[in-house]
Amino acid sequence: MASGKFGDIIGKAKQTTQPDNQISGLPENKVSSPPEQSEPMVNLCVKVPKSLRQHWAAEAKRQDITMTQVITEALNQKFGKPDNQ
Repeated sequence: MASGKFGDIIGKAKQTTQPDNQISGLPENKVSSPPEQSEPMVNLCVKVPKSLRQHWAAEAKRQDITMTQVITEALNQKFGKPDNQ
């Protein structure tokens, strides 16, 4: 249950019609540019402060983008893709 500074933001985000698995803590399977169909999807876990996660989840929801898309984009910008992709 969200409370404090982010409580209203989270509450508003949860009222939208599209579910966002990141707010509930469930795995996220959407990506901006999916890999080949034969390649399995895997989890990438990072530990972050709960307050930041709540803020980022609410902002992503507000901007109608998944946290997976944001993280994938950031990693691609920082490290690029393998030569074979």
